[in-house]
Amino acid sequence: MKTFKEIQRFDQWWLRLLLVVILAIAVSPLVLDWDNLKFSKFEIASVILSILVILGLFLGFWYIFKLETTIDEKGITYRFVPFHIKSRFKAWSEIKSAKIRKYNPIREYGGWGYRISFTKRKALTTKGRKGLQLVFNDGNELLLGTQYPEKIEALLMHYSKLK
Repeated sequence: MKTFKEIQRFDQWWLRLLLVVILAIAVSPLVLDWDNLKFSKFEIASVILSILVILGLFLGFWYIFKLETTIDEKGITYRFVPFHIKSRFKAWSEIKSAKIRKYNPIREYGGWGYRISFTKRKALTTKGRKGLQLVFNDGNELLLGTQYPEKIEALLMHYSKLK
């Protein structure tokens, strides 16, 4: 019995850099012109508290958002937290085709994240350009992003031989 499990988060270096830049811009007026500020201590404290609250919310959401994927002999289980409270399961019998493919997140889906369209296509991705493309028997499609395409491809080959 072979099983694949992956948990992905939005942890790209450029997101971290963006956070640092936003914080620097928000704090810079307080630091650069500290001597000339004509604000009361209460106003300065409220600005600093606001920055800390926004930072805390940003980091909290950053930590909460994650894509969980499990592939085993029964099928594929996925969950994009916080959008899915419970994991979603698709049995192999519900899946018409499954393959690893390279995709363009901006052009095909408008970016990364929980992406739905007016067609029968959906994508759940956090980063990268490779994913597991699933086509279901009802015609719906789902792309699950992955950082381990080779491992999934080997597992798909394993389970296709068992059918």
